[in-house]
Amino acid sequence: MNQLKYLIMIGLMMMKKENRVKIIENYLDYLFPDPKCELNYNTDYELLIAIVLSAQSTDKRVNSVMPILLEKYPNLDSLSKANLEDLEDILRPIGSYHKKALYVKEIAKLLCFKYDGRVPKSRKILESFPGVGRKTVNVFLSEFYNIPAIAVDTHVERVSKRLYLAKEKDSVIEVEEKLKRAFKREVWAKRHLQLVLFGRYYCKAVKPLCDNCELKNICKKEKKLLK
Repeated sequence: MNQLKYLIMIGLMMMKKENRVKIIENYLDYLFPDPKCELNYNTDYELLIAIVLSAQSTDKRVNSVMPILLEKYPNLDSLSKANLEDLEDILRPIGSYHKKALYVKEIAKLLCFKYDGRVPKSRKILESFPGVGRKTVNVFLSEFYNIPAIAVDTHVERVSKRLYLAKEKDSVIEVEEKLKRAFKREVWAKRHLQLVLFGRYYCKAVKPLCDNCELKNICKKEKKLLK
């Protein structure tokens, strides 16, 4: 290892965490000053269902099937009575369509007959819904009800570990807790969206765009390249 590479690595280790976090925040604000959820929706239940459907899929694919779903079943009542095979045919392009069709129908039934057609704010209640886990709840509460939360999907987890905001061995819950400590509560929703978009379009799993990235000097992936 030459002297320059050695000095860079020493500098990375000595950099205070708060300075590193500030650098990351400034760059995310530069790239995504006003980040938006890329799932299309009009109502609370449309958003919840879209998030459930996005598991192991992409927002683009979900956005392509949601209009078809809503055209055939324009309200919760019709959706709760939908034929499962018809739902599966509509949801086939997003993968795991057998499970997701069942989730959609059961969520519609719960909302329609138990919660007066409104998606509750209660985390405990939402996590009891089929196909709804902690990540889904965090995304929903943050996006629809503006409740501070950080959802950790594959993009957020990957970026967090590459940028030393979390350790490689950390679980999803541990990553979430570390991000919540790193960022101020009032910007949790914004940082979540920024990290998602950064991971989706820049810090990708395969062929990340490292050359022009302003964070490459504090990135684990770049550090590996220096060895």
